Amino acid sequence: MRKSMSILLRERLAEPRTLRMPGAFNAMSARIIADGGYPVMSLSEYSVAASLLGTAARGLVTLDEMAATARYITAAVQTPLLVDAGRGHGNAINAMRAAEMFIQAGAAGMHMGDHDGLGEAIPVEEAAGKIAACVHVRDELDPDFLIIARLDGQGGDEQTVETMVHRAKAYVAAGADLIYPRGPSGDDEIAQMGRSVAAPLVLDRGEGARLPALGMAILSHGDQALQRSAGAMWDYLQGFAAEDVDYVLRFLDQVKQHPTGNMHEFVGFPAIRELEERFLPEEDVVNRYENSLGYKP
Repeated sequence: MRKSMSILLRERLAEPRTLRMPGAFNAMSARIIADGGYPVMSLSEYSVAASLLGTAARGLVTLDEMAATARYITAAVQTPLLVDAGRGHGNAINAMRAAEMFIQAGAAGMHMGDHDGLGEAIPVEEAAGKIAACVHVRDELDPDFLIIARLDGQGGDEQTVETMVHRAKAYVAAGADLIYPRGPSGDDEIAQMGRSVAAPLVLDRGEGARLPALGMAILSHGDQALQRSAGAMWDYLQGFAAEDVDYVLRFLDQVKQHPTGNMHEFVGFPAIRELEERFLPEEDVVNRYENSLGYKP
């Protein structure tokens, strides 16, 4: 029986290591992350806006779109998924529905920001209330589901490590499992956050975080995989446009030994063929492939 992804992630967080977390953007990218052995993956509004809508994430991605993408990912892999809940898709009641939908989608947890969409932090009481509302849903539907409070901070010079610690403590008191501060600069500020807040930290790659001793539970690698995928596709299509079939033949020769060299095998055709031979009438299986011009696993 498949283990709950929220339980699995809590078990991994209990291990004495920092978990590296790449960002998925669809089920195929999630499979590649899982095949790489990563212990957890994320799904951001940025990546869904780019890959599903072909646009920037400026509040255009809906809760339904985030939940549906999460559902496709959790059906494809058995690696825990943390979903970006944005600002909770509204007030505390809206945030409750977001938590419910992400739990139903099979996610292991969600992170939710405390800003107003214009770069300013909402009142700490309001943000803590949204966390508490999601905790209420968590406790009813999946007590192991992780609620992560993301500190998106205040604009200008108002954000200090002291204000981040103050807000983080309020979110932990409201029931947040982890704290995701955005903006601490350097090891000293990160160390102060780790010492001052009674919850593990999630940090972005590039925040200066290097030492697991600072209380860092998860190191997020954001949307770099999406950027690399887009870059590889761009390069291939530019080469094809310039050189036509010669470029394609050279490309196919270069990737012959790559895990994706045989794309049909990579996406799982052999496993499907085994299931067909097991559960379909033999005649149907033979007819399906005997006269096929396509791939024959």
